[in-house]
Amino acid sequence: MVKTGRPAPGRFRCSAVRLAVQRLAATHTDATRRIALNRISSGARGLPLEFILLGTATSVGIPMLGCDCKVCTSENPRNRRTRCGVVLRTEQGNLVIDTPPELRLQLIRERIDIVHAAVYTHSHADHMFGLDDLRICGHRLERPIPLYCEERVERQIRTSFNYAFADGVDQLHQFAVPRLGFERIGPEPEPFEVLGQTIKPIRLMHGSLPVFGFRINNVAYCTDVSQIPEASWPLLEGLDVLVLDCLRWQPHPTHLCVDQALEIIGRVQPRMTYLTHISHKLEYEETNSRLPAGVELAYDGLRFPC
Repeated sequence: MVKTGRPAPGRFRCSAVRLAVQRLAATHTDATRRIALNRISSGARGLPLEFILLGTATSVGIPMLGCDCKVCTSENPRNRRTRCGVVLRTEQGNLVIDTPPELRLQLIRERIDIVHAAVYTHSHADHMFGLDDLRICGHRLERPIPLYCEERVERQIRTSFNYAFADGVDQLHQFAVPRLGFERIGPEPEPFEVLGQTIKPIRLMHGSLPVFGFRINNVAYCTDVSQIPEASWPLLEGLDVLVLDCLRWQPHPTHLCVDQALEIIGRVQPRMTYLTHISHKLEYEETNSRLPAGVELAYDGLRFPC
């Protein structure tokens, strides 16, 4: 597929979005884009740090149960999306961002046999309910798996997975419950170290719910966002890759739509952007053909160095 990098007239409703798209087109010539993509997609061979998108779907997954639309019935594997999560492969181990319901299958698909730590964006079910899949990891490591999260997320984990924290769990057989420990991210978050990497929390708003994105080196992961607080914009400067929420073409109360995502991209000016948390309203090939150069839909299994 050949991209012109120029959306059709009238494609985007808002003049601010049109301006952002024009800026993107001006700064992402075909040659520049090829250089950026070659750098990003050159593979992790010889590189100690790799960012892998485990899942890229909205909360119901794609195909959606009971739906026979063209995306849910598509034969294109990049239209088949599991719930959102990331693994960061480092020299010191594997860090997951969120624990989606398909976590075990995602890790098996990517041939990742153990997880050493987890960080959480927020506590919605599609980002948390695969936590028990880390049970085997804690027992293999013979230590609790550290969960980096803010207080509200810890409270929800303790409620949803109460069997892991109940009195008397040490009387069960050794593999009965996950071994978990909490590491608190404060309400006014500071960067923290995990597996030798500096993680910078980015405060975002998911409707009225405060959530986190995360920046590792020059990669930022910002799923489940509808608004970026003014204080968070500096954390998005100088990015090589931005992975950004984008649910559908139409506006949504708690997620970015395409126009809103493009407006943010126009302000941030990353070298490359991948859109995630995708609904069945965005078909992979068709949507990419309508996006400007340097912006594409993400897909499950997408990898790039970090």
